[in-house]
Amino acid sequence: MTLKKITLPEWAAFLYESRHKEGDIVSVHHHEIHQILYAIEGQGEIFLDGKKYSVSQDQAALVVPYTKHSIVSHSSLTLLVLAFDMQSLGAFGQHELNNRFFSNSKLIYPDVVASSELRLSLRKMLYEQASENKFSGWACKINLLQILLTLARSGEKSQILDTNSIRAEKIKQYIDTFYYEPLSANDIAARLGISTRYVNSIFKEHYHKTPIQYLTDVRIETAKKLLIESDKDIVTICFEVGYETLSTFYRAFKNTLNMSPNQFRNINQ
Repeated sequence: MTLKKITLPEWAAFLYESRHKEGDIVSVHHHEIHQILYAIEGQGEIFLDGKKYSVSQDQAALVVPYTKHSIVSHSSLTLLVLAFDMQSLGAFGQHELNNRFFSNSKLIYPDVVASSELRLSLRKMLYEQASENKFSGWACKINLLQILLTLARSGEKSQILDTNSIRAEKIKQYIDTFYYEPLSANDIAARLGISTRYVNSIFKEHYHKTPIQYLTDVRIETAKKLLIESDKDIVTICFEVGYETLSTFYRAFKNTLNMSPNQFRNINQ
């Protein structure tokens, strides 16, 4: 594995462009300092310590010192590379935020607001580097801190979103497995140890419907299959898919398909 030296100016940070043609491969290497790779155009893959991450416009990779990394471009890929010495930032280099967010290599997915902030800070940094006046180094460090702050906040949001994604998937799996039970949003919330409102919120965010709406979908899909593939009585199917009363089953079925279970069976058998 190759150690690639990056020479930094006196303010210990440097921003430069890295352009790659479709199919280009940057072989595995590492550095002694931090890097932030920010995609401004194109698509590709970044490998960090052997883990593969897809990267596209407005996504950023944090590469900590001595992390083995490489790049494969799937199209014309343009990255802005911000190389910097964390220790040069003084107190921030020793701050708990540094240990919390910048001690491990990762891919960061900024939202629209964060991407806009990052692009502005990167443009300012390019301008300050080019101007080479007596305030340039100071301005570059200020912009570097602003970039790190934006990435830290984006990373924190990503962790929350990742946690919510896991919870939403658990809710879905629970419904897929236990749809035949008399479930309510309260039952699901109690199972996961979170509030009913939170259950509805995170599930709807990921699947664009409430857990109970999804539960109805699962039950009706199962009922459709039974109506087509078996000769079971409708009341038995109603019981099997988790409905307590035939009237509730009929109402849910008709609201979903605009026909009764009997009509559906007659059309499809």
